[in-house]
Amino acid sequence: MTPQPDILHYAVTVVGKDRPGIVSAISEGLFNLGCNIADSSCTMLGGEFAMILIVSLKKPFSKSRLIEELKPVCERIGMTLGVRTLNPDEVTRQGIEGEICMISVYGADQPGIVYRVTRELAARNINITDLNTKLIGTAEEPVYVLMLEVALPDGESAEGVEQRLADLKKELSVEIGVRVITPVAF
Repeated sequence: MTPQPDILHYAVTVVGKDRPGIVSAISEGLFNLGCNIADSSCTMLGGEFAMILIVSLKKPFSKSRLIEELKPVCERIGMTLGVRTLNPDEVTRQGIEGEICMISVYGADQPGIVYRVTRELAARNINITDLNTKLIGTAEEPVYVLMLEVALPDGESAEGVEQRLADLKKELSVEIGVRVITPVAF
């Protein structure tokens, strides 16, 4: 995404109790305003649904108008709205450099899994591009699942990352796997 002087960009967040129709209602509201959804992520977290969208509109437009038009939509479906104006330097799409890998962590639910794994990655200058967690299993035997998409810096390999996480795997009594994501060429 290259900034254009006649285009405004906003980060829009919507959070609330999950139910069918949220994405449809919000995207319809944005469409009716003439917004382009440039980037988005939506997920269910427990019983809550969260969306973050990067939207663009042609000038003249204002943040207050965007809020004014979307707030009734959010209120109707029981969601909370947040809008932030993005500066031109915030809308330049950052290319992901380095080899892309998926790291999966599975184990008994316990505090500190996300912190300990991400601390190890940060110490090695490994950039996290996506992170998701879920609690699966039963109430008696909950299993914590952590999935990370990461970009490896030069000189780092998937095998090397897995070896560096081996001690942590033992300390936390979890399974940790690292695999390369092979891009598909068109």
